[in-house]
Amino acid sequence: MIRLFKHYIPHAVLLLCLLDFGLLMLANELAWQVRASQIGMEPGPIAERWLPLVGSAGIVWVAMISVGVYGPHALRSLRFAGARLLVAISLGIISLATIDWIIPGDTFWRSTLLYAMGFAVLVLVADRLLLNSFLGSSAFRRRVMVIGAGDRAQRLRELADKPESGFAIVSYIAMSEPERAVEEAISREAIHDLGRFVENLGVSEVVLALQERRNALPLNDLLRIKTKGVHVNDFSSFLERETGRVDLDTVNPSWLIFSDGFSSGRMLSSAVKRIFDIVASIILLLATFPVIALFALIVKLDSKGPAFFRQQRVGLYGETFNLIKLRSMRTDAEKNGAKWAEENDPRITRVGRFIRKVRIDELPQTWSVLRGEMSFVGPRPEVPKFVDSLQEEIQFYQERHMVKPGITGWAQINYPYGASTEDSRKKLEYDLYYAKNYTPFLDLVILLQTVRVVLWPEGAR
Repeated sequence: MIRLFKHYIPHAVLLLCLLDFGLLMLANELAWQVRASQIGMEPGPIAERWLPLVGSAGIVWVAMISVGVYGPHALRSLRFAGARLLVAISLGIISLATIDWIIPGDTFWRSTLLYAMGFAVLVLVADRLLLNSFLGSSAFRRRVMVIGAGDRAQRLRELADKPESGFAIVSYIAMSEPERAVEEAISREAIHDLGRFVENLGVSEVVLALQERRNALPLNDLLRIKTKGVHVNDFSSFLERETGRVDLDTVNPSWLIFSDGFSSGRMLSSAVKRIFDIVASIILLLATFPVIALFALIVKLDSKGPAFFRQQRVGLYGETFNLIKLRSMRTDAEKNGAKWAEENDPRITRVGRFIRKVRIDELPQTWSVLRGEMSFVGPRPEVPKFVDSLQEEIQFYQERHMVKPGITGWAQINYPYGASTEDSRKKLEYDLYYAKNYTPFLDLVILLQTVRVVLWPEGAR
């Protein structure tokens, strides 16, 4: 994996991204050549139109990132990737046509965009037909050796067996563990020189998966492996990198304290984030005001009660604030106290079901962003009653309040709607990853991926 602004990107994804960008530029150039020949016009040197070619390819490329073209399932399933590609290219072409209408030019006529769309579909689908099996092959999987043969080693084996996994385990080394979960593990005593053994297997990374590390760490072995240029990682850090979440079953306070993250450089990042929140919230409020007003009227006509729903939520550093949303439930929905929404919740109104599905009910939260109580990206703000109980049941739950809550977030795009303590625990693992590794780049990734969640609203209730 390649670490980009504290966020890890698999080599296969990065390679495919760069290749797709080049193919999109090729598709745009082919479209221009065809259109120019149709009208009997000289296409001219490519140096005169490189900027529009890069810009148009970039817009379609961003649309591809937004709808999940580079997600793990898209890299393994051609059918899944094809559907996402068609949606992404269509969105990109519509965006380019809109730009062409707002800023008229001679380069991207609408007929040229149609040709570009056809060529883009052709080259990108062909690209995946040729590379689909190659990208999922062992050539792009890191060779990992696991020290340990207990439950943690078994968890790593289950993770490696997933089709979207970016690593392959080539050997397990059993130490003095009372119980073995991985039967094929090789006993450490059976290996004369572990450093040479690692070299012979072509291992690129060693992961410590020992249940009990006290007096069990093979320090001499690890030092020899490290000096040979092989990366040595602990179990929690490895899981964080591979899954995009902090594993609550194995982390402890000392790991959070000494691991990389929560950097002091976030002061500048926070300032950039706040400027973006102010500018974007003003633009979004102005752009969506007619939509909010229209659905406020529809909500009012559909059921008795106010159009807007106000509720106290927990924000930064545990401070409470009033959240505003379009009302999607009956007015007596919380007469017995706040509770999580359920699947096919009878409290949700007819209009409410639609606006929750397409996230229109959350548009008024932009006002909280403008006021500085929320951000566009951050953990989901919860009701004080839930927070009080969850802090008692889940370790490190209060740490999620070290960043501003958000309309969308890392947990929201990676985990379906949570309606239980266990779901909250799983989402906390993603929230901790965000709080620990926050950068403007990660915010950008989350904002783009939110488009995928809106278009394919898994788990919306």
